[in-house]
Amino acid sequence: MLPFIRSDLAQFTAYKPHPGSDTTQAVQPSTKIDRLDTNESPYDLPPQIKEKLALTYEQVIETNRYPDGGHERLKSAIAEYVNDSAQLLSSVFTTANISVGNGSDELIRSILIASCLGGEGSVLVAQPTFSMYAILAQTLGIPVVRVGRNEANFEIDLQAAQLAIEQTQHPPIRAVFIVHPNSPTGNPLTTAELAWIKSLSEHILVVIDEAYFEFSQNTLVGELLQRPNWLVLRTFSKAFRLAALRVGYCLAHPELIAILEKVRLPYNLPSFSLAAATVALQNRTLLLEPIPQTLTERAKLIQALSQDSTLQVWKSATNFVYIRLKPNSFSSQDAAVKIVNQKLKAAGTLVREINGGLRITVGTPEENTRTINRLQAALISLKR
Repeated sequence: MLPFIRSDLAQFTAYKPHPGSDTTQAVQPSTKIDRLDTNESPYDLPPQIKEKLALTYEQVIETNRYPDGGHERLKSAIAEYVNDSAQLLSSVFTTANISVGNGSDELIRSILIASCLGGEGSVLVAQPTFSMYAILAQTLGIPVVRVGRNEANFEIDLQAAQLAIEQTQHPPIRAVFIVHPNSPTGNPLTTAELAWIKSLSEHILVVIDEAYFEFSQNTLVGELLQRPNWLVLRTFSKAFRLAALRVGYCLAHPELIAILEKVRLPYNLPSFSLAAATVALQNRTLLLEPIPQTLTERAKLIQALSQDSTLQVWKSATNFVYIRLKPNSFSSQDAAVKIVNQKLKAAGTLVREINGGLRITVGTPEENTRTINRLQAALISLKR
């Protein structure tokens, strides 16, 4: 370990991006690779949108100039979209309620800096969930308190969560991170979970990650007006098909947004990313057009996988499905999951192995058919 590096980082494991660099090593050259491991949209931007962006880059963007550091045009477009999609009055959310980040990851980091850094607070997460909350907290030296979930429906262990808040004192829990619907399990907040986060003290920041809002249509943005300690995260990486351009945003009380603006990096989004997100919102009807098909394909995928007696398949309110091997189906569950994942990868289907199960992004109809066939083949070979 280098002598000038923080000692705690020696035990820290960096986030490994998916797909890895060895993605195609075990795959035949002629095999179609289906990237169903990162919950991206399977559809690229339509050609007419790419043409608009190419024209914008050529005629509008000056690469020798810094980007719009205040993001005003994009934030105005976001405010219009949020008010419209939540069926709110047009004036409910304004640019003062919005902060924009280089992906949601940057916003999460800013939230942690603003609330917990310097020994001021700890973070509470319920596992399994999106890993970057804990990873980013650890990189900043912020303690992470972990509680479990009900193995049947993945509802947060509310008793354990409440006990953690009451007993964690040095430093106290200052931020609670929740995905709605959760990743990797796909379940939205239950009535009990919602009642619990509503009961939390105003001294605790409640971060509700709605990365999959466009698929679930479940949103809590309407609650923000009465709850200054709540914040909602959103992203352009999923339904809006802009994963390569890294644009996220959050909605909160103007006072909280003002604090986040203080700690974010200047010029944090490239001009092209700002332009792409703005164009995406202007053309949202076109870009969000595939969502009904994705939901139909999700239902087909769940139905097909549920027919296998060795698989446990959960309902989903997202663009992915979470599965596990049923207990006692194989002598070693963990080993069996790893073998199935390896066989899928060798066949050309990339999924995410996580928390003892597999998270499978809903792809195109052709990709989903291949997923079903390849998974069935992997399970048959495992049963022999």
